[in-house]
Amino acid sequence: MIRIQKGTKDVLPSESHKWHFIEDKIRKIALDFGLKEIRTPTFEATELFVRGVGETTDIVNKEMYTFMDKGGRSVTLKPEGTAGAARSFIENSLDAAPQPTKMYYITPVFRYERPQSGRLREHHQFGVEFMGSPSPLADAEVIVIAKTLFDRLGINNLELNVNSIGCPQCRKKYNEVLKEYLESNKASYCETCKERMNKNPLRALDCKEKTCVDLNKKAPVVLDYLCDKCLNHHKELLDILDYIGIDFKVNPYIVRGLDYYTRTVFEFVSNNIGAQGTVCGGGRYDNLVESMGGKSVPAVGFGMGLERLIMVAENCGVSLGEEETPLLYVAPLGKEQYKEAFKIIHNLRQKGVSCETDYMDRSLKAQMKYADKKGYRFVLVLGENEIKQNKAMLKDMKNSGGDKEISLDDIEKYLI
Repeated sequence: MIRIQKGTKDVLPSESHKWHFIEDKIRKIALDFGLKEIRTPTFEATELFVRGVGETTDIVNKEMYTFMDKGGRSVTLKPEGTAGAARSFIENSLDAAPQPTKMYYITPVFRYERPQSGRLREHHQFGVEFMGSPSPLADAEVIVIAKTLFDRLGINNLELNVNSIGCPQCRKKYNEVLKEYLESNKASYCETCKERMNKNPLRALDCKEKTCVDLNKKAPVVLDYLCDKCLNHHKELLDILDYIGIDFKVNPYIVRGLDYYTRTVFEFVSNNIGAQGTVCGGGRYDNLVESMGGKSVPAVGFGMGLERLIMVAENCGVSLGEEETPLLYVAPLGKEQYKEAFKIIHNLRQKGVSCETDYMDRSLKAQMKYADKKGYRFVLVLGENEIKQNKAMLKDMKNSGGDKEISLDDIEKYLI
């Protein structure tokens, strides 16, 4: 037997309603906030992610699914959504339209990493990209979009952490101070952090090893090295969040795992899904579009793993909708009635009525048991006499006194 690949997961028919429920919430929120959907290819030129995500990131160095295609080109299954959205923004001249450009996507992403709770090698991401505005109001809006989804789902035990990592100018000074601190404690850091110290010291603050986490708590804080513009942007964002009543905590140790971030970074964190508690992460990336060959376009966004979101919701006891069942089940009494039963459901389906019939040659007793187990609201028993008289008994499976004899010509009128 060929088994599923490690780090991937089937969404079974009995579970798909959860995805539909969340995706419907997302699309309604997108409408409320004026977001338009963008769909980018599953694979892109490898260079896009090297330049966009960053050569020093774990994603590029360790986690990308990269291969040579038959034309000798290096291509990569997308490990995140922002780089592809930025590429499309440039390539399709979306900056020529009135700004800002507000987009969202629901997409599979691929990362070769150790599978663990809520983290898969193929997972699905809800992302938002707000491009064209340098205002902290844009930062606040993407944070509010994420929180609105949590609120509408009924997930209320998440903590919003906010930080600023500054712009390339003020971060340069901070990197020098941070590197000095890291070097002074080099012997105590893990091997990965030792490598990061020279390539990109900021990445060391993203380490999840307990020893490194404890050491980083004593490291210089980036907020102390922000230039005036970055500091004012950060303060304005916090003032906006406070003004509209969004609870948050300033966490100076958030840096995010992607090189394109500037200024604002944020995470929504849960404490009930283990060590990997980030449910949503994002921030501002004002230099990404320009670094990829476009104009200078400020931007901010986030990414949210849907598998992890479902896990958090279920751990909180949140209902993610119910498995839907067709309204009516037509039960033929014998083989002679099967074609008529199929004709009835065919005609009803054309009128928008959800219905089913038997395909397994079950007895009437077995069909009734099946209909009850599957949760059909109504059952129409169809025998030879019913067809001749053009009438049948419509059984209400949720109301024992609700059975009624109806005409077969207008069944849909009796389905409440």
